Amino acid sequence: MLNNTQIKNLKPKDKLYRIADSNGLAIEVNPNGSKLWRYRYRFYNKATMMTLGSYPKVSLLDARQARDNNKQLLKKGVNPQQTRAQSLGTNPTFKDMFNSWYNNKIDEWSEGYAEDTMQRANNYLMPIIGNKPIGAIKTPVMRDLLLRIQDKGLLDMILKVKGIANGVFSFSVGMGFIDVNPVRDLPNDIFKKKPNKHYATITDPKEIGWLLNKLEQHKGSFEVHSALLLAPYLFVRPGELTGLLWSEVDFDAKLIRISAKRMKMERQHIVPMSKQVLKVLQNLRNVNSDSNYVFPSQSDRSASITTAALLTSIRRLDIGKDKFTTHGFRHMASTRLNELGYRGDLIELQLAHTQSNKVRAAYNHAEYLDERRDMMQEWSDYLDKLINTH
Repeated sequence: MLNNTQIKNLKPKDKLYRIADSNGLAIEVNPNGSKLWRYRYRFYNKATMMTLGSYPKVSLLDARQARDNNKQLLKKGVNPQQTRAQSLGTNPTFKDMFNSWYNNKIDEWSEGYAEDTMQRANNYLMPIIGNKPIGAIKTPVMRDLLLRIQDKGLLDMILKVKGIANGVFSFSVGMGFIDVNPVRDLPNDIFKKKPNKHYATITDPKEIGWLLNKLEQHKGSFEVHSALLLAPYLFVRPGELTGLLWSEVDFDAKLIRISAKRMKMERQHIVPMSKQVLKVLQNLRNVNSDSNYVFPSQSDRSASITTAALLTSIRRLDIGKDKFTTHGFRHMASTRLNELGYRGDLIELQLAHTQSNKVRAAYNHAEYLDERRDMMQEWSDYLDKLINTH
């Protein structure tokens, strides 16, 4: 169980994290330093999580009391979440409505999406409109809020924050607290569009050999070093690589099955393991037996290394941003595999891209698996050859 000193001393990290207290109660620490009480419970065997308020406004004692009150409601067959929505009063704030909307939607979301939603709301919405009555927030207020995000150069964040706000206001209309959603008719055309980003990559075989030898020279942590060495062989997205879980690694089948909730397209992704990849992962398993992550952080074994750690390591090897990025491994593999004569649909499947006309819409996880095994082994052998001949 937690005490007040422990809670006060909890420091923000790069990612949102939670520390359990007892009986479903936990404190959630956001990257911006804010702390929220969260209560997990089951209603009709369905897992649910709700917000009990922010710390220190809601003390440890208050949070435990609220948890116990909710437990009593559950014993009576009452869903605490519904009771919370009914007790908002006649003039709730945006923060009140956000928490009700969030608690109502969280069961439909992956854990990662839920955490991103909370973090974005805390960073961009709560400081400006969190304490405003929901009915007092008009379209010009939301327009200026979003334009302020644009002024910071965060063009990819505008539509994400607008989507969260739209969800909260639509929920508020449905609950009868407001008549009009102030962002519903706010056109996207008034905001700048994020330009298509072309990640720097290397596709010349001689330069690929140079890059692979450069990666071997990395002197950082064993976990980051191993992730860098595996990146060109697996060519998954950086976050899919750094967050890889041991539960996703099947040594017997020689397959990596990345869960749907961690994938951009929200579908499980299968990566056949070549002999080279299998060997590295077996060595890692012997070293990192105390963590759920294949590449755990040295400072916190319950968390993984970050994509930023990979990028920083690449830069420390004197590989400039105009030369190569962490996403470049995917573009490198795509270009070379196409040039080497592999079928386009096979490559697209292995990249976990959106279905195209060449790829059947009814996605089958095992589709072309034998051919993909061959391709991944031949790709690994090809990379080894480039290392040895450079």
